[in-house]
Amino acid sequence: MTGHVVLLHGLWMPSAAMQWLASRLSAGGYRSQVFAYSSVTDGPDLAVPRLCETLRGCGPTHVVAHSLGGLIAMQALCNDADLEVPRMVCLGSPLRGSGAAAGLMRWPLSTLMLGRSAGLLREGLPCWQGRTEVGVIAGRVPHGLGMLFGQFDGDSDGTVAVEETRLDGATDHVVAATSHSGMLFSAEVADQTLAFLRHGRFDQARQGGATGSTPL
Repeated sequence: MTGHVVLLHGLWMPSAAMQWLASRLSAGGYRSQVFAYSSVTDGPDLAVPRLCETLRGCGPTHVVAHSLGGLIAMQALCNDADLEVPRMVCLGSPLRGSGAAAGLMRWPLSTLMLGRSAGLLREGLPCWQGRTEVGVIAGRVPHGLGMLFGQFDGDSDGTVAVEETRLDGATDHVVAATSHSGMLFSAEVADQTLAFLRHGRFDQARQGGATGSTPL
């Protein structure tokens, strides 16, 4: 085995949503573990301490996190600088704050839909200055519910704009030919994730489906 990876799902998703990607990472030589949390009722206040506890008990462990999961994991790293997380990959995470979430918060039922995660989704993180090497994969196929709640400037994955995924201090950033939810079943995203976990860099030569991968 190459190492240990903990995976986090995003908003409104069950932990099972990460199983396809977990199997691809396992096939690539990583021991994969999915971290489950309630994205609405738990939010970062409860999920972040639990994640810190999980990571402290694993030894050196990489993290791969989708959407809100990336914000949860980044907040855990900010809260506990001693966590042994060599590398982390964020998949479609609105690290600079989510315009779609901000738009949704103008709706009467937003409190029920976003719950305790509303603030973190709206604000994002200012920057990253920790030890963990952070790679970010954004999507450019605009299929997603976010189109109903926000307007995107430039490319998006239908829920998160590419510009919203950029984080000062991140090690690398790549754009894939996929939608927001499609990232979880994209061979391109899986291969790019493995590349970053192994080498600390993405394969820029195949950015955006340059090798002929099918957009999702």
